[in-house]
Amino acid sequence: MSSTPENVTTAPEKPLHKNEQLKSESNFLRGHILRDLADQSTGGITEESSQLTKFHGVYAQDDRDLRNQRRRENKEKAFSFMARVRVPGGVCTPGQWLALDSIADQQANGTLKLTTRQAFQFHGILKGDLWRAINRVNLSLLDTLAACGDVNRNVMCNPNPEQSALHTEVYQVTRAISAHLSPRTRAYHELWVGDELVGGGEPEEVEPIYGKSYLPRKFKIVIAVPPSNDVDIYGNDLGFIAITDASGKLAGFNVTVGGGLGMSHNQIETYPRIADVMGFCTVKQAVEVAEKVLTVQRDYGDRTDRKHARLKYTIEDRGLPWFRDAVEQRLGYRLGAPRAFTFTHTGDRYGWVDSHDGRSHFTLFIQSGRVKDTPEYKLKTALREIALAHKGDFRLTANQNLIIANVEASERPVIEALLRKHSLASANDASGLKLNAMSCVALPTCGLALAESERYLPELVELLEAEFEAAGLRHDEVTLRITGCPNGCGRPYLAEIGFVGKSPGKYAVYLGAAFNGSRLNILYKPSVTTAEIVPLLSPIIKRYATERTAGERFGDFVIRAGYVTPTYTPQDFHEQAKVARPAGA
Repeated sequence: MSSTPENVTTAPEKPLHKNEQLKSESNFLRGHILRDLADQSTGGITEESSQLTKFHGVYAQDDRDLRNQRRRENKEKAFSFMARVRVPGGVCTPGQWLALDSIADQQANGTLKLTTRQAFQFHGILKGDLWRAINRVNLSLLDTLAACGDVNRNVMCNPNPEQSALHTEVYQVTRAISAHLSPRTRAYHELWVGDELVGGGEPEEVEPIYGKSYLPRKFKIVIAVPPSNDVDIYGNDLGFIAITDASGKLAGFNVTVGGGLGMSHNQIETYPRIADVMGFCTVKQAVEVAEKVLTVQRDYGDRTDRKHARLKYTIEDRGLPWFRDAVEQRLGYRLGAPRAFTFTHTGDRYGWVDSHDGRSHFTLFIQSGRVKDTPEYKLKTALREIALAHKGDFRLTANQNLIIANVEASERPVIEALLRKHSLASANDASGLKLNAMSCVALPTCGLALAESERYLPELVELLEAEFEAAGLRHDEVTLRITGCPNGCGRPYLAEIGFVGKSPGKYAVYLGAAFNGSRLNILYKPSVTTAEIVPLLSPIIKRYATERTAGERFGDFVIRAGYVTPTYTPQDFHEQAKVARPAGA
């Protein structure tokens, strides 16, 4: 569909970011990765290789809990690697689950992480185990290619078991977009699968969509099926909202562009942004539309400043009419007018749900998506036993939970017995707050984390649960999300209550997002210690319980009650921040 691109920068008078030269000279993502992996004098790799391994789904990390001790002992950091497994649409087989379960035990830290982008993550892989871990992922017919890096990432779609007929078609579009936008470099297979280059006579390598420099920054695509907005479509670079015709069949998609949630504290030139609805495309046009949106961003995204390199800034700077025209010129046709749709929620529906075909699906709550065994709760063991018995599939949700899907009527008693045996169903009996809470990984492995997130979430939820329960709100659904830094991996800016790490034990508190994910929250307090969280929020929770109107959501109430003002644009976001953060603060 596209000839080899000539990458273009929007500001040629400014020097390109150093990563642009690194990508361009990397020989299509090979660089010196093999050399660095073979270096046994260190447990880490060079900074240049750590940038390139991201395109292969691998992050170089170290255990930050051990940094000071290692420094005192005059030892290098406790290096390890995180590997992210790409799972388009979040669907995997029981056999693949078992393979990843085994890799977690034998090459990683014994746990599986279900991410907010329907992917798996391994943590704690030592350098000597990295090749074997990635190779085994590929043997399971999954891969880590493009799970990170300046490319299109894992494509997400609604795993809704209540609309299985529609899901099948949407899922096929998801996989088609993912396959079409995957990098074509042979480097991944050479490094991790075992393909060998034949000396001399190799065909000239090209990246027909990406070119030598790939994208200015990461690119995220999702597909939502109304009324569920579980994929948080407005927080992504590109989105497709499934639109049905009068008979309930898939007619096409509304196309959204320019969403993104990353920002930096106290840097007003960075901000989260809600995506715009750009137009409508048919099912057959979706893959082509995805490519053209991506290539416009490839050619016009900012390659001089990585904090200004996402699609949201391109659209904010140039305007949606310009962007739509640029996309349509490449398509050779006009997009249709957006069609009506309604989102009602962003959460998952827990427990058993039956679909039209007689099959059943069980959604299991997994706090922070961490699959592990503890003395009290053998979750990893239980899911291994279920995978051995299950004949359907597993679906990873965008909220870090798991659907045991496509359970035949004859199989359901077996799955139910295993759920009872390991007391898994009781996890779904949690409060409405806990069932709608989410976190990123943060410390000790994320190098960007400023504060705790996953490790603090259970305590945070327990503290606020007590306040909600005392107010008679135990079963009320309220979205809560916490991240260790402002980069937005846990989508905190689309939470009714958001916590964003500022420093150890301190968080910026955001309030007022829409429960259906259509409105950002806004900064309420710029820096709150963990001890101050309950005193800060308890009066608001009590007022919500006694003063809310029928059906009013928490995020809407805090706006009506005057705690924050609604935010729809970057200008709104910064104006309210000035109120929450006095001059000089």
